[in-house]
Amino acid sequence: MSLLTGSGQRHKTFVSYHHEKDQRYRNLFENMFANHYDIMLSKSVQIGDINPSLGTDRIRQIVRDNYLHDSTVTVVLIGTQTWQRKHVDWEIGSSIRDTRNNSRSGLLGILLPTHPSWSTGKYNKYTIPPRLSDNIDCKYAKIYNWSEDPAVVKSWIHEAFNRRKTETPDNSYQSFVNNRSGSRWQ
Repeated sequence: MSLLTGSGQRHKTFVSYHHEKDQRYRNLFENMFANHYDIMLSKSVQIGDINPSLGTDRIRQIVRDNYLHDSTVTVVLIGTQTWQRKHVDWEIGSSIRDTRNNSRSGLLGILLPTHPSWSTGKYNKYTIPPRLSDNIDCKYAKIYNWSEDPAVVKSWIHEAFNRRKTETPDNSYQSFVNNRSGSRWQ
């Protein structure tokens, strides 16, 4: 089933998430919106695509050169520990850079039902990735509660795609060197 009405465009979408904790939601998101409803083209890393024993710099290079380089929107699926992940931080930072080889992607966050703020609809900015929080503050990104409505998710992705040309992202947060711990980043 295709929902190519409205913008008539499927955006190349990279999904950033906590692999260990939120794989189930990433699979559901991509199956629904890339495969079933056909509203996006998945540019995400799949399990087994990259050898986990490679060094961090090599993994980042592979993700940048093979997955992020032609994506147009980055969706961050936010569970309880997503903010702690160094690769999530790096993927957000890399996707909002505008370079000669990689153009800037739009950005949005989706609170998963596992996130403590999901049921209230009011999130604590210190429990989402800091770089995403900075970009919500400067209006480059928006955050939403999980939805399985394809028309709604399609509009979120398309709005993020459009914002990348009208807003300026904030990429000033110092990159994570290691994963973090705790219940919040500040």
